[in-house]
Amino acid sequence: METVANGDCSAQAPVESITVHDFSEKILEQQVHFHVMKLSGGFFLWIGSSPVLSNLAVSISSKYDSVPLSTLVLGDTSDTTPSSLAQRLTKKTKKQVFVSYNLPMTDSNLTLLVEDRIKKEMELHPDKF
Repeated sequence: METVANGDCSAQAPVESITVHDFSEKILEQQVHFHVMKLSGGFFLWIGSSPVLSNLAVSISSKYDSVPLSTLVLGDTSDTTPSSLAQRLTKKTKKQVFVSYNLPMTDSNLTLLVEDRIKKEMELHPDKF
């Protein structure tokens, strides 16, 4: 710590900024948009085709289990897509992950292709996650 002339003690902590990364791709004839906000120790990932936040899940690693903990914070509890995606991304990155998955469940392959696209982006731009 450093003492200043007026007697106050202060220390400058490194400031980590939030960085934003957007990308899009046409998957199964549907334009899918991805919005990533890199946070200190994790990231927020929004996936959708229109500007809606219909659900939000969070996942974090546990020192007691190899499977990350996850829960749905907002949305329909019968839709496990955001929680399971957050859990898989936490397992891959070892970071806390927030996921909002806002695509209709019309095709089960869509979710797999979306996840593959996320993993591809993580390989291309690891500094954004």
